[in-house]
Amino acid sequence: MAKYLLIDIGAGTMDVLWYDDASEEQFKAVVKSPVRTLAEKAARLPGDIVATGVEMGGGPVSDVLKAKAAENNVLMTGPAAATIHHDPDRVRALGIDIVGEKEAEDAATISKYCRLSLGDLEPGRLKKIVKSMGVPFAFDVVGVCAQDHGVPPAGKSHLDYRHDLFKTALDETPFPHVLLYRDGEIPGTLNRLQSIAATARELPADEIYVMDSGMAAMTGAPLDPLARGKRNVMVLDIATSHTLGAVFSGEELAAFFEYHTSDITLPRLERLLPDLADGRLAHRQILNEGGHGAYTRKTVGFGAVEIILATGPKRGLLRGTSLPIVHGAPGGDNMMTGTVGLLKAIQVRKGVAPSVI
Repeated sequence: MAKYLLIDIGAGTMDVLWYDDASEEQFKAVVKSPVRTLAEKAARLPGDIVATGVEMGGGPVSDVLKAKAAENNVLMTGPAAATIHHDPDRVRALGIDIVGEKEAEDAATISKYCRLSLGDLEPGRLKKIVKSMGVPFAFDVVGVCAQDHGVPPAGKSHLDYRHDLFKTALDETPFPHVLLYRDGEIPGTLNRLQSIAATARELPADEIYVMDSGMAAMTGAPLDPLARGKRNVMVLDIATSHTLGAVFSGEELAAFFEYHTSDITLPRLERLLPDLADGRLAHRQILNEGGHGAYTRKTVGFGAVEIILATGPKRGLLRGTSLPIVHGAPGGDNMMTGTVGLLKAIQVRKGVAPSVI
C-alpha cells in the first residue's frame, strides 16, 4: 500500500494529485505552472539578476530573462542557462553571461544582484499546496511528468531525436507507460527530466519516477469511464502548449501525432483524426506542416473507432466540430489526465493492479 504524489507540469498549469491506494482517498489541485510563477517573479526583480538552479521549461521564463538582458546584467549558471538554449554560445549572444556556481554565489552576495532559482519543481511551494489538502507532506512514491525534447546528437533535430526515442520503445512494447523512468535510469540526454528528478530527491519520498507529459496523457486518457469496454479508442489531449491525438487498439498504442496547440485549428484537427486512424500520417509530413511528429504502428481504420475522447484545458477548440467527440474526465477530472496516467504507469511498473479512480 502506498501514498502517491503525482505532478503534471505544463505550460499553463501544474496539476497535482495525492492518492492513497489503501483508503482510495484522493485530493487534487490545479495551480499556475512554475514557468509562469517564476517568469512573474523574474519580471518583478529590479536591476541585475543572477540565475541559478537547473534547466526547466522555458517559454515565459526565457522571454523575461532575454528582455532583462537587453537592459541589465544577467548571469546564469550552466544548468540554468540550458533553460534558454542548450547551446551556450546562443545564450551568450543574447547578452547573458554564463558563470560557474562559485561566481554565481559571489555575485548573489553583491547587493546589486537579485537571485532567481530556476526549476520545474518548487519544493517550498509544493509543500504549501500539499499541506493545504490536509495531508502530510511525506510520500511513498512521487511521479512527475513534463515535456522534454532532449539534447540530440549533432546533426539531428530535437524533434527527430524525441520521435526516435519514442519509436524505439513503442516498437518493442506498444504501451505508452513503457516511457516511464525510475530515478537513476533516465537517459542522460533528457536534461529536463534529469533536472526534475534531481529536485524531486529533495522531497520526502521513497521512490521517484518521471515521464514525458505526452506519454502520461496518452496513458491516462483511455482510463476515462466512457472508454471502458471499448476496443478501438481515439483520444485527444489539447493542452496549453501541446496537442496529442492517439488511437488505441485494446490497450496497445496504434498511432499518435503531436502539434503545438497554437498551430492547431479545428479544420486541421478534423482532417488529422481520420488520417491518424487510417494510417495516412507520416512523421516527416507532420514535421513539414509545423507539427512535432507522428508515429504509426498499426492501422485501426477511422470507421472502426468506437469513441473519440477529448481532454485538456484547451478542448474548447473543438466547439462546433462535426466529429462525434465526447469530453472525458479521467479520474473524474478533465485536468487530471496526466497525473492519472502517471499513477497507472507507476503501478504497472511496480506490478500493482492499476487503481480505478
